[in-house]
Amino acid sequence: MKTKIVITAFLAITLMFSCKKDKKEDTEVMETEAVETPAASKPTPDAKKVKVNLTSKSGSKVTGNAVFTEDNGSVKMVIVLGGLDQGTHAIHLHETADCTAEDATSSGGHWNPTGQPHGKWGDASGYHKGDIGNVVADENGHATKNFTTDEWCIGCGDATKDILGKAIIVHQGEDDFKSQPSGNAGARVSCGGVIE
Repeated sequence: MKTKIVITAFLAITLMFSCKKDKKEDTEVMETEAVETPAASKPTPDAKKVKVNLTSKSGSKVTGNAVFTEDNGSVKMVIVLGGLDQGTHAIHLHETADCTAEDATSSGGHWNPTGQPHGKWGDASGYHKGDIGNVVADENGHATKNFTTDEWCIGCGDATKDILGKAIIVHQGEDDFKSQPSGNAGARVSCGGVIE
């Protein structure tokens, strides 16, 4: 009888350690699979990023930030704003990263390195490289815009594409995409000197 109990106990212990070992091996396999990521989702080593703070101008309370990221030949801009009046507001890149003037006129006109007429981005009749478009503010004065293009670069040295040294301007009104030279968008209510 004692022999049967000893044999049973021995088998139970052996089985228990065997199951733990299998469980541990399964866990290790699962962890390895979860850690591996496909090469396509890894960021490229030459990705560039610039962050810009936007400050209030022309007596407004409009502030925000913009992030420009260049990867694989395209630049993505994400801008987040607060303090806007509810409604539509124009956003443009301007010639100079200078926001010292109270009305932001120190940033110059729209960035237009190719000498095109003002217009909606992608319009066949022409547009400025700084003609980003409009953003809509909600009832709380918040707005977000995502914009991606392969017509910009960060620090590439190409005067027709390089956004370094430019300013990002938010206007009081809406860009109508036709009035020359700047879309009749009104006062400059926020400015960020990008891009330096």
